[in-house]
Amino acid sequence: MKIYGVTGWKNSGKTGLMERLVSEFTARGLSVSTIKHSHHSADVDHPGTDSHRHRQAGAQEVVLASRNRVAIMQELRGASEPPLAELLGRLNPVDLVLIEGYKREAHPKIEAFRKASGNELIAPDDPTIRAVASDTPLDLERPVFDLDDTAAIADFIAQEVGL
Repeated sequence: MKIYGVTGWKNSGKTGLMERLVSEFTARGLSVSTIKHSHHSADVDHPGTDSHRHRQAGAQEVVLASRNRVAIMQELRGASEPPLAELLGRLNPVDLVLIEGYKREAHPKIEAFRKASGNELIAPDDPTIRAVASDTPLDLERPVFDLDDTAAIADFIAQEVGL
């Protein structure tokens, strides 16, 4: 599987870019999966549901299956967060895995940047960031794309990973 990341600070446009890239690559006939890192205590389950009750009772893993989707919830119960490589190994094979976040990991990335966020660019100090998708012109030693030019960004990523 080919992997490529989208990184950047909060409110930089990462999630919107991810969403557009998934749509773009699937429209091109590629199979795509995503991994999203969160610094928050994310929970996809809701109190009162049977699966939530199973977890609350102490289940390590709960599989919720229907004709539309399968969700696997694993409780860490004090264990360390699994490393990205382990999470990638759990995925079914696809053409491309897009990874949102994971700034400090070594995979190739594109940085989403919005001037109004007030944050500094990560790219100048991070060689894993191969390009920047920005809402403002930038003078960098790597490609800079318009944040909304999804097709050009997808072309760049496809070339980078050999798709």
